[in-house]
Amino acid sequence: MIHPNAIVDSDARLADDVEVGPFSVIGPNVEIGAGSRIGPHVVIKGPTVLGERTRVFQFASVGEDCQDKKYAGEPTRLVMGDDNVVREGVTLHRGTAQDRGETTIGSRNLFMAYAHVGHDCVIGDDCILANQVTLAGHVTLGNFSILGGLSAVHQFCHFGEHAMAGGGSIITKDTPAYVMINGNPAQVHGLNLVGMRRRGFSNSSLKALGDAYRLVYRQGLTVEQALTTIRERYSLPETDTFAASIEVSSRGIIR
Repeated sequence: MIHPNAIVDSDARLADDVEVGPFSVIGPNVEIGAGSRIGPHVVIKGPTVLGERTRVFQFASVGEDCQDKKYAGEPTRLVMGDDNVVREGVTLHRGTAQDRGETTIGSRNLFMAYAHVGHDCVIGDDCILANQVTLAGHVTLGNFSILGGLSAVHQFCHFGEHAMAGGGSIITKDTPAYVMINGNPAQVHGLNLVGMRRRGFSNSSLKALGDAYRLVYRQGLTVEQALTTIRERYSLPETDTFAASIEVSSRGIIR
């Protein structure tokens, strides 16, 4: 299962059925779960944990030292869940001692060609980063986030679950859950209704989210006034998530 032209360090821990292609290099303190396939010309540096059924395509760099100039060689980590797909040329960097010390990626995510995930990012489950999406350090993506190709996210930004960014978006503030954004700088363009319908959101939930969205973006209220009204009118998990994604913002939300 390991090509004779691959280099796998004796301190790496690979499940028995892991495939490793030619000219790939897997360093010490790397753990790769069962059913995973590592293509040719891949570099994986530890400490890094890849879950089961991970697929890494050629020329990807996984678990490399971060590009933060403060990084001084501390043993930080990259931890990924199961069923992730890492396409050609993707770079996933470990954390820094100044923050969490770990870059954390959930399960079932798709990183398309040449996407970059910076140090200390936290990515949920079922996210899609299209070609050449760039996440600076300390970025948080909620579950089911979708970022269109060539989008860039400023450091420390939060991107809410089920939110979607159009291609080429420049994101410098926090994105509430469920919304669609686009542009440079990115602006909000309504709710991600198509995506939510595909994922089985009920009509009543979509209506409540539409009302909550209008309170924040269309009624001329302050954010605090809008959130208070949302809390008073609704007690649905979806509206709670929408409100919470705004309340946790430290950079301010995209308006």
